[in-house]
Amino acid sequence: MIPEDLRYTAEHEWVAGDGSGPVRVGITHFAQDALGDIVFVDLPEEGTVVQAGDSLGEIESTKSVSEIYAPIAGTVVAKNATLTDTPEIINGEPYAAGWLVEITPADPASLDSLLDAAAYRAITES
Repeated sequence: MIPEDLRYTAEHEWVAGDGSGPVRVGITHFAQDALGDIVFVDLPEEGTVVQAGDSLGEIESTKSVSEIYAPIAGTVVAKNATLTDTPEIINGEPYAAGWLVEITPADPASLDSLLDAAAYRAITES
């Protein structure tokens, strides 16, 4: 359940897009499964400038509160407002309706430093 067409971080975020425009960011199936039932999501406002590794917000589940980290540097241009009222969408559709934010990359080439599906799979299996 690791889509081949996405890029990943070791912190279990995924990135969709090639960097020619905004990229979509979310958490992986592995991450949502580890968190359990998600009950609240705190995301940055549009226009927020982030650096790779910065906190993008938090996801709260019935088990814990976890930080979400920016996979790349750039500007947040959209956030998934649906998650305000229905954060549990992330549990059911982490790669689709459960996306978190869209970021316009400061440097599109930075996407090349993210993990491909095979490298991310190796992390989840170790």
